[in-house]
Amino acid sequence: MRDYSAGAAFFPDMYSIIKADLRHAQRVEVGEWHAQDVSGSPAHVTRELEDVTIAFPVVPGEPPSELQRRAQPTLPWADEHFAERVSGRPLNPPPSHERWPYGDTTRHQTGQAFSHTYPERFWPKYTQGPEWANRGIRFEYGDLEDVLRLFERNPLTRQAYLPVWFPEDLAAANVKARVPCSLGYHFMVRNNFMTVRYFMRSCEFTRHLRDDIYMAARLLQWVCEETTWRDSYGPVEPARVILHITSLHLLEGDL
Repeated sequence: MRDYSAGAAFFPDMYSIIKADLRHAQRVEVGEWHAQDVSGSPAHVTRELEDVTIAFPVVPGEPPSELQRRAQPTLPWADEHFAERVSGRPLNPPPSHERWPYGDTTRHQTGQAFSHTYPERFWPKYTQGPEWANRGIRFEYGDLEDVLRLFERNPLTRQAYLPVWFPEDLAAANVKARVPCSLGYHFMVRNNFMTVRYFMRSCEFTRHLRDDIYMAARLLQWVCEETTWRDSYGPVEPARVILHITSLHLLEGDL
C-alpha cells in the first residue's frame, strides 16, 4: 500500500515522486490494454503499484488557472470533456473524443458508439431516450442530479455515491469489451467542507492520472456549487479529493 499526500503548494512535485516509485515497481504483463490484445509487446508490460491512495487538496475559491497549475491536466481536452460529463446529457460518443491527444479512439467504437462513456454513466437514466427511464431491480436509475437532491435533503448523508462501474461491466469484460477504469465517487460533507473519495480499479500514470485528479476536483467543486444548501447549514466548500487506486501502473514503453 502507498499513501501519497502533499499540501496544495507542493502537489506538482508529487507526480515526480510517484513516477520514481513506479520505475522500481514490480513488472506485470497482463496481455491486454483497453480491451486490445497486446500480448508479446514489450512496450505494454507495466510497472505496477497496488493499493495507492493520493490526497489532493482543493482550495476553496481558488481560480481555475491555479487548479490547473497544480493538477497539470491535458488542456484544453480535460475542460471540454468535463463539461460533457456534467452536461446532463448521456453523450455517446462525446464530441471531445475526437480531440483526445494520445491516439485514435475510434478503435474502441462499435458502430458509432463506445461500450460506455462517462457522460452516460453520470446520466444513465435516459440513455435510451427521453421517453424511457432505465430501471434497476426495483427502482429507476439515479444520476448526478440525485447526488444534489440527497445533499439538499440531508447535508450529512453518507449515501451520495455516484457509481461508474455498472453490473453489466462484468459481463462486458468477459467478452473483451472496454470497461470503465473508475468504480465511482463518494461525496461526504463534514463541518461545512466536502470531500470526494474517488475509487478506481485501474489507472495509467502517463496519460490518465493527472486528468482523473483534475476532473474529480472539478466535479467536487461542481457539486458544492450546484447543490441548493439549506440556509441553516450552507455554504459548503470543497476540501479534498482522496483517490484510491487498486492498480496504478506505468507502461514500459513510456520509461
